[in-house]
Amino acid sequence: MIQTVNIFTVLSVLLFLYAAWSDFRSWKIPNAAVLALVGLYAVNAAVALLTTDDIGAALFSWAGIGGDVGAGLLLFALGFALWLFRLFGAGDAKLFLPIGLFVGWHGMLPFAIFLLIGGIFTMLALKLPMPLQLAHYAVVMRLQEIRATRKIPYGVIMVAAALAVMALRPAVA
Repeated sequence: MIQTVNIFTVLSVLLFLYAAWSDFRSWKIPNAAVLALVGLYAVNAAVALLTTDDIGAALFSWAGIGGDVGAGLLLFALGFALWLFRLFGAGDAKLFLPIGLFVGWHGMLPFAIFLLIGGIFTMLALKLPMPLQLAHYAVVMRLQEIRATRKIPYGVIMVAAALAVMALRPAVA
């Protein structure tokens, strides 16, 4: 069976990948990417509200817009607290808001599990020695720089976990 591709999903995946790549390259997550993701979610939510039969359920259920906004605000508050303790950068904290919007309330536990797995893999990748045959590749050189500075681009791990949860989320027709 062929499923239709949701343009909002495609655009959100591209914007998330852009934010992750920017964080990997320069330890900066552009505000424009975060704002575009929030705006894209708002347009998607408006379209969902216009096409639904039960506006109350779409707005106030945990599986609807209310759950998505709740997840986004909870993750943003967590990111803000981590930023206050200087454990996160400001971009990482801001990126938590659209991640929560797109993951939703029911995706919070899988997101946390994927985030843990991604953190463990990142720790291993930064601790284990790199093979000398790969030392001339730009990605490996960037990993060496990240290892030397001990500044981890958490946005990459966060986006990978969010995309994994979005991929597992059942498609809504």
